[in-house]
Amino acid sequence: MRSAFATALVKAAQLDDRVVLLTGDHGYALFDEFRQVCPQQYINAGVAEQNMIGVAAGLAKSGFRPVVYGLSAFIPIRVLEQIKLDICYQQLPVVLIGDGAGVVYSSLGSSHQSTEDIAVLRALPNISILSPADGYEMTQCMSLALNADCPVYLRMGKADLGDIHNSLPELSWGQLCPIKSGIGEMGFIATGSMVKTALQVSQKFDDSSVWSVPSVKPIDVNQIVTICKHHRTVVVLEEHSIYGGLGSVVAEIATTYAPTWICRIGIQDRFSHFCGSYEYLMGEHNLDTNSVLEQIGTFLCKAAMIDANINLH
Repeated sequence: MRSAFATALVKAAQLDDRVVLLTGDHGYALFDEFRQVCPQQYINAGVAEQNMIGVAAGLAKSGFRPVVYGLSAFIPIRVLEQIKLDICYQQLPVVLIGDGAGVVYSSLGSSHQSTEDIAVLRALPNISILSPADGYEMTQCMSLALNADCPVYLRMGKADLGDIHNSLPELSWGQLCPIKSGIGEMGFIATGSMVKTALQVSQKFDDSSVWSVPSVKPIDVNQIVTICKHHRTVVVLEEHSIYGGLGSVVAEIATTYAPTWICRIGIQDRFSHFCGSYEYLMGEHNLDTNSVLEQIGTFLCKAAMIDANINLH
């Protein structure tokens, strides 16, 4: 996924000299080709992320197309006020790249993990949020972001989980990507790294459907409503807090237009307790395949008990 991002960025900069990359002293190897091919379009702003956002806003107001890269713990978390006032308030076409979203930087502890980035940005007006699941979705998301006339945050999670698609999917703002079709009782909606987990878990449920969500904001309300109407239970998976992320988006839409059972699976309301590998942290937060299956089983049992009590009355 990171290589797809770097390739798309280089191509965009070669085609348009208004594309300028700003980084806060990160991503050197990732941007080797960019610095070689487009050295005049590369700015290392140093360890001064708040100032970097201001510089990007100024460049955007001058007609450039800034792309701001940083770890998602810093972009957007450290610079939220600057994003709000310098970029979103003025509706400037700045692309913000948050790398290592979720618990990817597992061994560096909670200071470098970001499980709240979608939640904090969803509440800001004028900004769109993208969360690709693989290199193909990344390529399409970069095209959307670089051609947008508004601020865009692109969330980049674990890079080496393999592809979900076999070719470039058709993608527009708000659109969900169908990964697996089915009209059974269970539907799965996932974003980023959890799309692959959703596919694996869905094999345990007959005729289930799986949808990837590369565009979290905006999102196609009609698609969500249709999925909710076609399935008795919809499971939403994300490597993000259960509060304010994709699960909240789906639940908000379902309660308004198509009430159904929504099982939200993500990071619970806590920090990581220990450091370790990415696989360890996903297990600690119960986002591995076996833990997800257990959570779904528990949810279905509770739903059945509630249904039974309702029928008794």
